[in-house]
Amino acid sequence: MEGRETVTDNEAPAGPLDGRVALVAGATRGAGRAIAVELARAGAAVYATGRSSRTAGRSEIDRPETIEETGELMAATGGTGTALRVDHLDGDQVRDLVQRIDRDHGRLDVLVNDIFGGDAYAQFGTTLWEHGLPGGLRMLRMGIDTHAITSHYALPLLIRRPGGLVIEMTDGTAEYNAAYRHHEGFFYDLVKAAVQRMTLAQSHELAPYRCAAVAVTPGWLRSEKMLEAFGVTEENWRDATTRVPHFCISESPAYVARAVTALAADPDVARWTGKVVSSGQLAPLYGFTDKDGTQPDCWRYLVEVQDAGLPADDSGYR
Repeated sequence: MEGRETVTDNEAPAGPLDGRVALVAGATRGAGRAIAVELARAGAAVYATGRSSRTAGRSEIDRPETIEETGELMAATGGTGTALRVDHLDGDQVRDLVQRIDRDHGRLDVLVNDIFGGDAYAQFGTTLWEHGLPGGLRMLRMGIDTHAITSHYALPLLIRRPGGLVIEMTDGTAEYNAAYRHHEGFFYDLVKAAVQRMTLAQSHELAPYRCAAVAVTPGWLRSEKMLEAFGVTEENWRDATTRVPHFCISESPAYVARAVTALAADPDVARWTGKVVSSGQLAPLYGFTDKDGTQPDCWRYLVEVQDAGLPADDSGYR
């Protein structure tokens, strides 16, 4: 486990998460990176982990983003962030990580399980017997085992104080995932169903300690990989709607990061425990917006417009 910590000397205004400690597991890119940044901006001391590193090289995902970059983005908020290279399939590394947090702070208030990357192995549109078995099983390891290993070692620290929160990052609402997601296939569907079940299990086991577990899903996420696939940037992403009109309902990673931050700052977060909530569902309730000031509700749009075969129209969904 390698670490790089950046602490600003500037006196930042008090934030809603001042004094809180958070671990964002899987924060090299996408939603995880944005969540680490927003939690740091809100005043939490954030530990952000990932495998891709400037010094150790890329992970098997083979993307250019590094965990050190996440550390720099956390520092740029004026908050406190520690960027660490950790493989969450390695129990020893995860145990050492939690022990370090314990030594540094003696507490853990927020755990965000965002580790995945298994979509690199997804063969969308294939059946179970057509899908490559090694890649499918690797997807299960990356999307299920990592979360279980991380919670196993982190929860004893989290339950020391009432009010602890586990966020399980997933893809799809409970209602949307109730049907088999055949376009994504057996392995991907199984991972997301398992994450929902892990949330329910943790909510039950954490309840006696007055802690909560909530699953959070973004909508159509404009991750680095997604923007690259569409040949656009965050600044001109709407150009992609000429080719894929339904991309109009997409959202930046900051949107779901603000959802997670709102949950972490909510003293009544236990009302959501065991449930799956979306960025679009929470935005009007907590009053946050995406970077462009809108409140996209992707999952409602998918059901009422895209899956219904209607032409793209995001009016009423932003």
